[in-house]
Amino acid sequence: MKKRIKIAIAAALLGTITLSSMVVRAGSWDNFKLRYFHLTKYLNEPEGELNALRAQGVNLDTNLEKYTRIELSQLLDGGPPKDGIPSIDNPKFDTAKTTSFSTSELVIGIEINGEAVAYPFGIMNWHEIVNDTVGGVKLAVSYCPLCDTIVAFDRANTTYGVSGKLYQSCLVMYDRADDTLYSQPWALGIIGANVNRSLDKIPVIKTTLGAWLEEHPNSKILSADTGHDRDYYSYPYGSYYTDNRLVFPARNQEKRELHPKEIISYVWSGDGATPHNNFSGESVRFVHSEIEKIGEKIVVFDGQEIRGRWDEKLKTVIVEELDGTQIPSSTAFAFVYPAFFGR
Repeated sequence: MKKRIKIAIAAALLGTITLSSMVVRAGSWDNFKLRYFHLTKYLNEPEGELNALRAQGVNLDTNLEKYTRIELSQLLDGGPPKDGIPSIDNPKFDTAKTTSFSTSELVIGIEINGEAVAYPFGIMNWHEIVNDTVGGVKLAVSYCPLCDTIVAFDRANTTYGVSGKLYQSCLVMYDRADDTLYSQPWALGIIGANVNRSLDKIPVIKTTLGAWLEEHPNSKILSADTGHDRDYYSYPYGSYYTDNRLVFPARNQEKRELHPKEIISYVWSGDGATPHNNFSGESVRFVHSEIEKIGEKIVVFDGQEIRGRWDEKLKTVIVEELDGTQIPSSTAFAFVYPAFFGR
C-alpha cells in the first residue's frame, strides 16, 4: 500500500499538465513547493524520529506521559525526513572582503568573548542549524524559516540536527546524543529522555550584514562553501515571508491582532512547571514597528524591569536589562507568540 501511495504522489507531482496547473494556482514555483511541501512526507519514513527515541530506550507506547510534553498528534511531518535538512557541523568562514553575500543580506549576529560571527539567512533558510564554537563556547545556532525564530544555545558536547518534524508550524530540533526532540521557539525538550529540559540560551541579533560589519568589522561570516548544492542567494519560500498564509496549523490565532508575518521579538523564561502541551512561565513580546516609532518600551519581566529598544544602526529591537545587559530573545512572525505562549 505504501509503495502505491508513493508512486501515486510522485506521478501527481511529476505529471506535466497537473504540475503546471498547480504551479499557476500557487502563483509561482517557490509558492508551489511550499504549498505542497507536506506531500513529500509520503516519500519518507514518517516514524523515523520516534523510532530513534525507542532505540534509546524511550518507551512512548507504555510511558507516554513520562516522556512527552506535547500532544503527539500535533507533532507533524514537515516533509523532509530526519536530517533531510542537513545541519552544518563543520562550518567554514569568510571575512568582510571575501564573503559572497551582499551588505543587504539578513544575518544572525553573535558576539561571545570578543569573537563575532554572522550567519547569513541565505544559508540558514536551507540548513536551519549550525553547530559551531564561538569565543570558546560550543553552541548551536538555529533558525526556522516558517516562523522567523532564532535561538542560539550552549550545545555542550553534543550536536543538534533538524528532526523533520514541526510543532505549531515551527522547527523541532533533536539532540544527537539521545534523540530528545526540542521545540525551537521554546528552547525546550518536548519528547524523549530530556523532556522538559530548557536549553541555555545565548543572545543573538537579527540585522543586515552591512550593519553588523559596521559594529564588528572583523566578524567572521559563514561561508556558502558548505559541501551542499543549494542556491544560497535566492529565497526558497516564494511570498511566504510577507503573505497571510500559514502552511502548517498553529493554534490560538483568534488571539492575534497583528498581520501573521509582522515581526516581533519575545523573551521567555520557564518556571519549572510542566503543563501538558503548554508553556509555563513568563514571556513578553515587543512589536518591531511599534518600538521603531517610540524608541523603547519598559516592561516588567520575571520580576524586574527590562526594555525593548530600537537600535537605529542595526535596525532591530534589542531586549536588555536597564543597565544595558542583553537578554536572550528571539524574533518571530506574530503568529508564533499566541501559538506558543497563549496570548
